[in-house]
Amino acid sequence: MDITGLILKINDAAIAIDFGRKGFATRGKAEEGRISYETGIVAALSAFRDAQSTTDPKTIILAEYTFLNQELQFCEPTDKDSLSSLTQAIQSFDDAFLALQAVEDNNLYKGAELTYPHNKKYRISGFPKDAFHIACISHKTRLQNILRSPGIDPIEKSLLKQRFANLSTAQNGYIEKQKKALQINEQ
Repeated sequence: MDITGLILKINDAAIAIDFGRKGFATRGKAEEGRISYETGIVAALSAFRDAQSTTDPKTIILAEYTFLNQELQFCEPTDKDSLSSLTQAIQSFDDAFLALQAVEDNNLYKGAELTYPHNKKYRISGFPKDAFHIACISHKTRLQNILRSPGIDPIEKSLLKQRFANLSTAQNGYIEKQKKALQINEQ
């Protein structure tokens, strides 16, 4: 998968979605807005499916991170709740990228693993619930909350569900990296 192409596809999709949403609210532009919105959703859905098909945690969260950054750029300055939520999600994924970097250094990760309690509430499948898992878990909660909102367009729900599924795939891929870093073989 070409990461640059994926990122460009997500950027273009987010722009089309935002243009479409703004078109809905503009007299005489509703039809054009609807077309742009639906085209953007379809393109984003395709890009997120492509990202998921790689099963690569970095690719998957990079796709989500890119989409979140675009949403933040298009967010109205008066929408404090959305600005705060998006900013927190982006910061959480910044930490997830650091965790990915650490898990790829076996010696570093083995030492870091010792700093996590072995209580199951701090573990996922026996592995540390580190910044990567925390970012995915909190963002899945955010997406679930959006899905519960009344009036969400069915086409947008499909995109939200795909993004949610991607985070589970990313976590599974990350657990494989944790196994490798800690040299744990399944028997």
